[in-house]
Amino acid sequence: MIKGIIFDLDGVICFTDKLHFAAWKQAVEPLGIAFDEQTNDKLRGVSREQSLEIILRQNNVTLPAERKAAICRVKNEIYKSLLCDMSPADVESDVRQTLIELNKLGVKLAVGSSSKNTKFILRRLDLTKFFDAVVDGEMILRTKPDPEVFLKAAELLCLSPCDCLVVEDAVSGIDAGNAGGFVTVGIGAAANYSATRHPIRKLSEVLTLV
Repeated sequence: MIKGIIFDLDGVICFTDKLHFAAWKQAVEPLGIAFDEQTNDKLRGVSREQSLEIILRQNNVTLPAERKAAICRVKNEIYKSLLCDMSPADVESDVRQTLIELNKLGVKLAVGSSSKNTKFILRRLDLTKFFDAVVDGEMILRTKPDPEVFLKAAELLCLSPCDCLVVEDAVSGIDAGNAGGFVTVGIGAAANYSATRHPIRKLSEVLTLV
């Protein structure tokens, strides 16, 4: 019996791909570093620092640690300024209604995301009230596919991994869920991943799994 659900944030609860793309583009292109949508797609589910490493590797660029840290700070400031335009209207009706129904059923809910802006985004979208626990990039040492973020969320929910669904849109997130002993649910690109236990096309389909 499923007692809890841990959701990834971006690509599952909300969609900020375009904002990440715009922020990275503004941060790196003035430095002569190319960035396109194909590279952006490779950044799903990984930390800001790891994302920059992928971008630099794509461009065969090597930078000192302090320069990379500065670029990450610039990207995050741009991204946060774009997030300020988000509102509850940016949440799809299927997502909000699913969270309402799960709360009514008494299922414990958490967010497990490597984003350090998770709590800010949830506040902007008026979604904080739906979750019993939030684990973000400020609370973990290792990012997906390491299962740390999901294991910490399950601990905060006082549940065992086997009693929880992990809902992810990224392959790295599915790998993290499987590694932690969770029941994995894939949406978006992760719905087509062979290691996904339950593929879904829209979030409300998780209601059939509880």
